[in-house]
Formats: sequence, C-alpha cells, structure tokens
Amino acid sequence: MSLTKWNDSDVLFPSFSNLLDEFMGDALPRTSGLAKNVPAVNILETDNEYMLQVAAPGLRKEDFELHVEQKRLSISAHANEPQPEGKYARREFGYHSFKRVFALPDFVNLDNIQASYEEGILKISIPKREEVKPRTIQIA
Repeated sequence: MSLTKWNDSDVLFPSFSNLLDEFMGDALPRTSGLAKNVPAVNILETDNEYMLQVAAPGLRKEDFELHVEQKRLSISAHANEPQPEGKYARREFGYHSFKRVFALPDFVNLDNIQASYEEGILKISIPKREEVKPRTIQIA
C-alpha cells in the first residue's frame, strides 16, 4: 500500500517506508535549502501502528487541530506569535501556522488515532487494523 502526501500536485510516494526520503527531496517547498513554514515529519512503521512525529517547536497542544475525513489526516496549527522587539537576523523556524494532509491506507483503524505533544514534537499514533497485523499460525 502506498501513502499519498496530499497537496496541489497530489504526489504519490512509492512506499510508506521511504516516505521520509521523499519529504527531504523536491516534495517540500524550499528556500536556501530549508523548508519554510512546513514542519518536518518522521513516519515510523511498526507491526501495530504508524507513528507520525511532527517537529513543531514553540507551539502549545491547544494550537493544533487534527481532523480525519475520507481517509485523509489533516494536521494544522495556528498560534498568535508575539512580535519580537527587534528583527530577526536569521530565522529558520517559526511554525505559527501550517497545514499538512496525509492520505491514509485502507488498513488503519481511523477510530483509534491518538495524539500527544511533548517537548516540541507532536506524536500521532495511527494503529493498524487487527486483520493486517503480523501473526504466528500454529500448525495442527
């Protein structure tokens, strides 16, 4: 099963396991080699779940909104960022507003998605349905 990163160009990635490599390629908008206003995402697959880790420092859990509709997971955030007294000489992060949308595979359990936010990382657990999890078959 492949995963689709949903954006204007509707890019289809060949597999879930190399999705992070695709994010580091031309799929992200870039300025001077750094993604602007789009947080980096790690996707970890285990036998039981997919774990998305969204790097979003400086936000609070109340700033995030997660929404699932028609097998698409939407992750967005909006925070009112206080204006600094000076001006930035260099600014490499500042995710006060963003939206990322991921198409989910058919074999995940949409009803049991869970999320937590700790130390600047939003963690989203997307469990697999029982029938697709690996299992050992006993020989009779």
